[in-house]
Amino acid sequence: MKAIQVHQFGGPEVLALHEVAAPKPGPGQVLVRVRAAGVNPYDTYMRAGTYAIKPPLPYTPGSDAAGTVEAVGPGVARVKPGDRVYTAATLSGAYAELALAQEAQVHPLPEKISFAQGAGLWVPYGTAYTALHHHGAARAGETVLIHGASGGVGVAAAQLARAQGLTVLGTAGTPRGLELARREGAHQVFDHSKAGYTEEILKATGGKGVDVILEMLANVNLAADLKLLAPGGRVVVIGNRGEASINARELMSRRASIRGFTLWAATPAEAAEIHAALAAGLENGTLRPIVGKELPLAEAAQAHREVMSSGAYGKIVLVPGSA
Repeated sequence: MKAIQVHQFGGPEVLALHEVAAPKPGPGQVLVRVRAAGVNPYDTYMRAGTYAIKPPLPYTPGSDAAGTVEAVGPGVARVKPGDRVYTAATLSGAYAELALAQEAQVHPLPEKISFAQGAGLWVPYGTAYTALHHHGAARAGETVLIHGASGGVGVAAAQLARAQGLTVLGTAGTPRGLELARREGAHQVFDHSKAGYTEEILKATGGKGVDVILEMLANVNLAADLKLLAPGGRVVVIGNRGEASINARELMSRRASIRGFTLWAATPAEAAEIHAALAAGLENGTLRPIVGKELPLAEAAQAHREVMSSGAYGKIVLVPGSA
């Protein structure tokens, strides 16, 4: 089978398409025929060797795949060959024609959801749900600010928050991104590329501030975020690319907090809650992954460049077998 492999840590150019042996499912394992693989920012950090998890070389990147069950190992009861599924992590990597996963990592994909959409489920929606509920403790009637509401996690957060009764404010850096954020759940949107946008956000809350901020780029925005918080407000750090300097008095005066997490540290109970929420949202239509671009598997390097560029718009996915 064909798979992207990384033989040394480095820039996007280290991603290369190789012919490798197809994995075989052992006890409790599922082999998935990958129809689409999601590209996430953390994939780029891991490829560069700067992520907290540094896999042994060579390795195939990717945790998020969608496709059909090719084969199952002994003891697998939840899925069978031919079933449509999405993955929440894999054993062998998602940037490939076939991906091996534990049975617990494979979940049903509704017929109404395309494979490309399915490849944008676990990391974006799992992250958004965890940020809102497990760490942000967001409640209906509160106001949430989503910094970067046009990317994969931002869109997921907007859909989740809107469906659960929050007032949703979102930022983006392009007219196209602002339109997407509004369409997918934001009540009001703000251009974070323009000077003074934070004052506009505060004005939109009547000067009260926001209860929860989902922060995708803490090293740039965190200091300003603290000034936007309502009393008891919470900033949940989802993404960060460097050091941030803050004035702790902004927290003290508001009795506010900054919270951080990684999706990989989710407990089994938290993961089960996430998947239950995703299943319900996909079924009733409140959750609908937005695919911004599909690229052939061989163009993984280009996908890594684009996922880290400004002007995010939905999810980037890789498609095995496409020209």
